[in-house]
Amino acid sequence: MNIQHILIDDLNPGHRELSIYRTGTVNRVRLGDSAYRAYRSLPIDAHDYAALFHYGIIEACNALPFLSESGNGLDSWDEAFLHRSNLGRLVAILSDAAGKIDRQKSETIVLGWQDQPMTVAYLRRIDPLKTVDFLEKLLLFVRESEDEGYDLEFIL
Repeated sequence: MNIQHILIDDLNPGHRELSIYRTGTVNRVRLGDSAYRAYRSLPIDAHDYAALFHYGIIEACNALPFLSESGNGLDSWDEAFLHRSNLGRLVAILSDAAGKIDRQKSETIVLGWQDQPMTVAYLRRIDPLKTVDFLEKLLLFVRESEDEGYDLEFIL
């Protein structure tokens, strides 16, 4: 079987149009507001999105009681809310995850594949230093949100 490998390039507009190319956002919200309002947002680019799943960070975060329409907690292709009372626990999970990342080991991961019309595997390089940098920004965002009394919305 002949498998074509495509390494995702964020600068390639054709790659950004692929359904396997996923980004997300973390919003500061207040669950008690009478109308939805995002007070501030932190974008999750495609590299960091993939890294959050690759390193098991999303799975670890699901120890927390995320609220989602699908009932799946924090998951891809979904939005999930986390009440501010759980943000301290989120900080602990993210800090632990950042500490476990081998900063010397870049990896190439499989994002997905297709069999038709030809067999293609979609790959992405994961830069551990970029991932740790993002986690530090996310930790700051979560800590500030907790200090200011916000809840969080994850749109993945």
